[in-house]
Amino acid sequence: MPQRISQADADCAIAQALDVVGDWWTLLIVRDTARGVHRFDALQRELGVSRKVLTERLRLLVDAGVLSREPYQERPVRYEYRLTPRGRALLPVLIALQDWGDTWVMGDGETMATTEESSREAARVHALRGTRVPELTLPGADGERRDPVADTPYTVLYFFPGAYARQESYPPGWSGIPGARGCTLESCTYRDQLADFTAAGASVHGVSTQRPDEQAAFAEAEHLRFPLLSDADLELTAALRLPTFRAGGIVRAKRLTLVVDRDRTVREVLYPVTDIEDSVRAALAAVSRP
Repeated sequence: MPQRISQADADCAIAQALDVVGDWWTLLIVRDTARGVHRFDALQRELGVSRKVLTERLRLLVDAGVLSREPYQERPVRYEYRLTPRGRALLPVLIALQDWGDTWVMGDGETMATTEESSREAARVHALRGTRVPELTLPGADGERRDPVADTPYTVLYFFPGAYARQESYPPGWSGIPGARGCTLESCTYRDQLADFTAAGASVHGVSTQRPDEQAAFAEAEHLRFPLLSDADLELTAALRLPTFRAGGIVRAKRLTLVVDRDRTVREVLYPVTDIEDSVRAALAAVSRP
């Protein structure tokens, strides 16, 4: 594709970036490769785009270093398209667009850590049931990267906005954001019922967009006995198109829970979470079913 920016915008980073990802299809290709869709035919099915347009956009993104083209079959040679580090750096852009759409296009502009049960945002999250969690790793509180899906019959992934060891670490106005409060209660409730989850064959992993050191301080203060994983780079959030909000200048995960089986398939979705203790009971019931 020829460049579309004028000479006057030669030094404008916004214009230069839009020259690479400034149309409908290129960002949707980045969205779907982040979700684990890597092959040409699968991308075409997901996007409903013509082969000609998809070929052009993929070539553009490979030439720009956003995607890499990697062979997965020799005869005939076929390729997969995967995000490069430059491509993964676009994930916050996708999340910002999604957040803006949830808040201002499909919502009323209010900053929330939750949603209405009847919202299209909730429908999008519930549509995860039956889909697979892509294979990726996230840093734990100890800095080591872990698969968010454990090698147990079930993994309970509870996403929370943020929890801190010290009260003064919370962003200003935190208690006034609907759905934001309750992260400590949620983590401690899972802590107190961890033996029941273990007996049911389930691991518990908490996920937030906080830094690992912040999670480590919180886990130590509350004596948590299960991993907290950091999605500060938004890889899992973008892969699953999970809802977010901004507070304290940071993208935060809205509170929700996924029950995932050993094969990485999402078996249960709890969103919105309006009663934290009841959501923990519901997660335990989901992993205890015969």
